[in-house]
Amino acid sequence: MATTTPVPTETECPPMDFGDLKSECVAPRPSIMGQKRSLRSILWLSFKGILRGLLTTLSYFRRPSTVVTQQYPENRETLEMFERYRGRLSLIHNEEGEHGCTACQICERLCPNASIIITKDKKNEATGKPALDQFIWRQDTCTFCNICVLVCPFDTLEMTGDFESSVYDRRLLVFNLNEYAGPTAGQLDKLDDEELAKEQMKPMKKYQGPIPMCGGEMDGIPKLDVEKSTDV
Repeated sequence: MATTTPVPTETECPPMDFGDLKSECVAPRPSIMGQKRSLRSILWLSFKGILRGLLTTLSYFRRPSTVVTQQYPENRETLEMFERYRGRLSLIHNEEGEHGCTACQICERLCPNASIIITKDKKNEATGKPALDQFIWRQDTCTFCNICVLVCPFDTLEMTGDFESSVYDRRLLVFNLNEYAGPTAGQLDKLDDEELAKEQMKPMKKYQGPIPMCGGEMDGIPKLDVEKSTDV
């Protein structure tokens, strides 16, 4: 036979008194004088911390030898960026000043914003193969995505740790990366005549040739004299 649980009626549940519970849970409100004292102490601690820092700085003027830290640009000669820093694109040259770029233009085609422009000699007279003429890099539009370095089949590109690239004329941010126009180091080594190999290496200046914006005239801007620009 099933049993049923009796349901308590309203009279069996005495009303609860929350008066004492309310008084225990609610924290007493601080007095106005207490708030003023707290604010005053905070202001004093802040002022004391600022004063301590200023006194330390002023002491360096009296005793410069006690300076324990160096800041840029005083430490420019010894400052080194971390290994993965991407500061400036560079075309690698060996000890003889020869590069390994075959002007295949893979980096130019894959550059997402056309910051690389490569011109080439379709057939070099000595090697019979294409040779690099100009490797133009537009630092003003480069996003430093490193794609060109990754896709280069001959590992001739790298990102350096150079971080000082400020100029007064943005035309100085478009320049050649190759130090000479001519065949690669491997192609030059195959030539038996050393004099002939040297003749194929035509010196290329940083700002030379028909480079877009590089030193040329712009609307209302005269031609740039890059020879006088020493910090480039």
